[in-house]
Amino acid sequence: MWHEQAMPECENLLTGKIFSSWFPQALSMHQPQTQILIVEDEPVSRSSLVIYLESQGFAVSEAESAEAAETILSQGAIDLMLVDVNLPGKDGLRLAREQRAISDIGIILVSGRDEDVDRIVGLEIGADDYVCKPFNRRELLARIKNLLYRTGQANHAQRQLYRFERFTFDSRARRLEDPDGNTVPLTRAEFEVLFCLVTHAGQVVTRDALMGRVTHRQYGTNPRTVDVLVRRLRAKIEPDPAQPMLICTVHGEGYSFTPRVT
Repeated sequence: MWHEQAMPECENLLTGKIFSSWFPQALSMHQPQTQILIVEDEPVSRSSLVIYLESQGFAVSEAESAEAAETILSQGAIDLMLVDVNLPGKDGLRLAREQRAISDIGIILVSGRDEDVDRIVGLEIGADDYVCKPFNRRELLARIKNLLYRTGQANHAQRQLYRFERFTFDSRARRLEDPDGNTVPLTRAEFEVLFCLVTHAGQVVTRDALMGRVTHRQYGTNPRTVDVLVRRLRAKIEPDPAQPMLICTVHGEGYSFTPRVT
């Protein structure tokens, strides 16, 4: 049985860690869990992987065949699927090819064969990654996180409008509107910090990561200047800036944007 040590404190994918149980429950209520589908016909392997990924904070569905997986996928809300290539009946390659034709879902193929031709075929049909058995679960976890981060960034790049607490944030126009439809003026640095927080809602973003998004050179390289920008943002969007509920400080780490973003 695989045992993992308890993960310390909470960070986001930028720093490779996930939420710990100490983090305020309100944050996890607003941020839906990442949905992973495991398609594996061997029940012991499937169950073991389900338990492991659930322990890492993911919501996990499981299927023993391509047909069962298609039923789950038809219901939507799956962010990534791990597919065994050698499934009975319709194999994993065909399932991956058909899903890629209709979806941008993240796909990682899993196989007991380590031939280059198998990897090439898997990637050519649209899989994002290919893992050979036996695999190290920590390496698999890293691959899952990296893929989720890449697909998340691509989705954000295509998206323009974000809504939270009756505010409307237009990333392309760099405009923020309050619940009454009035424009909330933002400096470039404030926009860049808010965009990073909004697109990582429910996660902890470090000061260094936020500082890396600030392109205006007048702010230098001191991560503490992020605190000034956050304080100014709070004054513009918080009902009570003295007791912030939207941009929360995670001491020793950075900040988390807590509203549900749609």
